[in-house]
Amino acid sequence: MAGGLVKYRHLSRNSSHRQALLRNLVTALVQHESIRTTWPKAKETQRLAEKLITLAKRNNETSKRAATGILYTPHTLLPKLFGELRRRYAKRPGGYTRVLRTEPKSQYDQGDSAILELVDGPRDMRFAMTAAAVARDERLGRPSNHLTLLNRSKVTRYRRNGKAAFEDMVKRIAGLRLGGGPRKKDAENGAEEAK
Repeated sequence: MAGGLVKYRHLSRNSSHRQALLRNLVTALVQHESIRTTWPKAKETQRLAEKLITLAKRNNETSKRAATGILYTPHTLLPKLFGELRRRYAKRPGGYTRVLRTEPKSQYDQGDSAILELVDGPRDMRFAMTAAAVARDERLGRPSNHLTLLNRSKVTRYRRNGKAAFEDMVKRIAGLRLGGGPRKKDAENGAEEAK
């Protein structure tokens, strides 16, 4: 029967191939904290990654055995999963990963592409983009809009030392002078030289 309701995406693979693919992607996600893949694969991997981090938060022998069955290299990644990642997400009630849609990977394959990343990590893209938006607003001397303020509260809410880390990132990005155009000081100096 075509078009029926399904519980998960089959990804044009049989069951064992699909499970192997998802285990491989989750292993890469835990190792690198950010991966680039197609959007349907990212959404299915997100489900398994959320379950894996929930297992890590339980931190008992049963959950360690279950996590060992999911990861391809458990001997290298279990200490990170049950150490650093468990502490990072201890107070977060859920939503440990984020899927960001991106442009297709190549001009020949126009399939939907995405980045799957762990939130509140060193490679958190929304954290960096929000800091860049705040730095731009400060440079132009205008208040941040509602969406930027909402993103700012989201990226700092559960992050350890979130507000201080965010302000540090804003200063670092402001030092890069992104976005082109004259800075406020340059515009003032140009106005004085014109007189």
